[in-house]
Amino acid sequence: MSLFSPLRRWGWGAVAASGLLVGGLAVAPSAAAADSVTVRLGRLSQTVSLDELQAFAATGEVPRSLRLYRPLLNASIQEVLQGEIALEPEVSQVILDEILQTPGGARLLDTLRAIAPNLAADDLRVTLEQVGKAESGLTLLGILRAMPQDTLEIDVGTLLTLASQFQLAQMESKALGRVLRKDPAAETAEPAPLLETDPFATGSSAVERWELVLRDHSRDRSIPLDIYWSKDSHGPLVVISHGFGADRRFFAYLAEHLASHGLTVVSVEHPGSNVAALLSLPPDDLPEAAAQSRILPATEFLDRPRDISYVLDRLERLNTYSYSLRDRLNTDEVAFIGHSLGGYTGLALAGAALDLRSLEAYCQTLNPVNVSPADWLQCAAQDLPVKYANLRDDRITQLIVANPLTGVLFGETGLSRVRVPTLVLAGTHDTVTPMASQQLRPFMQLPADKYLVTVVGGSHLSVGDPNNLNADLGRIPFMAELPDVTTAPLRIFLQGVSFSFVMQQTSEAEAYAPALDPAVAHAFSTTTMSLRLSQTVPEGLAAWPRLRQSGLHRQEGLISYLPSLLHLEALAIQDQFQALQRQMVDYLRHTPPSLTAVYWPFLGPQLPMQANQPGSKPATSQ
Repeated sequence: MSLFSPLRRWGWGAVAASGLLVGGLAVAPSAAAADSVTVRLGRLSQTVSLDELQAFAATGEVPRSLRLYRPLLNASIQEVLQGEIALEPEVSQVILDEILQTPGGARLLDTLRAIAPNLAADDLRVTLEQVGKAESGLTLLGILRAMPQDTLEIDVGTLLTLASQFQLAQMESKALGRVLRKDPAAETAEPAPLLETDPFATGSSAVERWELVLRDHSRDRSIPLDIYWSKDSHGPLVVISHGFGADRRFFAYLAEHLASHGLTVVSVEHPGSNVAALLSLPPDDLPEAAAQSRILPATEFLDRPRDISYVLDRLERLNTYSYSLRDRLNTDEVAFIGHSLGGYTGLALAGAALDLRSLEAYCQTLNPVNVSPADWLQCAAQDLPVKYANLRDDRITQLIVANPLTGVLFGETGLSRVRVPTLVLAGTHDTVTPMASQQLRPFMQLPADKYLVTVVGGSHLSVGDPNNLNADLGRIPFMAELPDVTTAPLRIFLQGVSFSFVMQQTSEAEAYAPALDPAVAHAFSTTTMSLRLSQTVPEGLAAWPRLRQSGLHRQEGLISYLPSLLHLEALAIQDQFQALQRQMVDYLRHTPPSLTAVYWPFLGPQLPMQANQPGSKPATSQ
């Protein structure tokens, strides 16, 4: 789940540094086109030819006329200028509507106007109307050339402020990763031996997968689902919910693994927020469409939990009347697994009431430069006719939520109402649902009986199945980069930990408890992806300003990063000192110090050395 993610690889700061709004647009040349960019800093200004920027993009050499801007024209900007980007015409129109017609888009447009004072909404529309004419993607310079103005003005002062804010955010993310990477207890402990079945290895049961489509006539929704089961199926029922813009195969590898160990798994696809819905977006002439998000309908915040409850109702009947599935669908004990927006779905079903009474105020104060896709998506819920909804389903007895979308959707105290055991997974490189606001702070609100898995280096889609992701995801510009082989150890770890966690509500809980030991997570860590498992937020991080401030009243701007960075760096230094102390203690414990007598002749008069005869007195100085 991600918005504007072609920009993710470069970052909003680099995008701003290039005066870019439509980073995911592919356009064709227009008759009236820009041929220069005017850069302003206070009263100073200079017009830069796009041809000169083209030369820099091609060679990396800064032309004589641009030497004043040499500090800004680095390799990152060159990569931005060279990057070729394409976008489906249908989706480009929807993005334009989001920018021009929704409150969140209006704030983004205001920020871009501060960067580019002569940038008009009509200019954006003219540029986007040419998207469908382009057979392939164009570079940023090609996009700038298609702008109707003769020149595009850039305010360097505003630009540098926003770019600095982005850079500080990146520094904060790296500092957080350094703090979370250290787990002394897990590094020194030996994992407890697993009893009998290895939860990380594939089970012995032969798995069957059935595909069904359930029709909820009362809501006019057709809900596809996959059922993974075997002749050995027993224990709790597992239900999986995908994130925004994905489908029911996102966790296919995890469903297969759990079913191979004898669990029945039902993977649900939500028709209003899956990849198919994104590729068949509603027309813009629907009533009140101009004021609402077309990318994520607000009704999905109600319909997704109701999809699960409806599916459980139907599965309960199948459990009674189906010859093959009879007594294999334990709808009284349901372990729910959700990713991203699916994580929100599970928390709502587990008792966290949807509480939007403060959402409008929160969304009005968002800084468009710092806004994450999670902020953009949760603000779509403002369009709901209700501000409070209890979607709890008591059949949900466990939760596993990976990179969940939470934000302020549950108000200040909604998550404290979740009374089922919960495992939360978060990644430090998740730019879609950022760790601090979407996972760490919400985790602290959850009652006891909870686990936190932090993945240093993990992104939003690191836990996804690279072999089963819908091919259409590649056509959507606001999807984060897809997982690759470097995330394989994480997926193996998630398989074993998920199964062991689910088994904690069975009579075999004791046999699988060792897999939930922090030392096991450390054993699956790699140089590129470090795993940490705990039941609390790491010591010292609970006082981090980002976690202490309310989600409804967060501090924005450059000044908010100073106390945050100082706190994280202090924690990192403290960890280094503690590690050095442990090394010294360990060395002294295993290598006792030896004592050596040293003779210093110049410290005093030296007595003659002689042997004492028996019965004689010791020699004395005269």
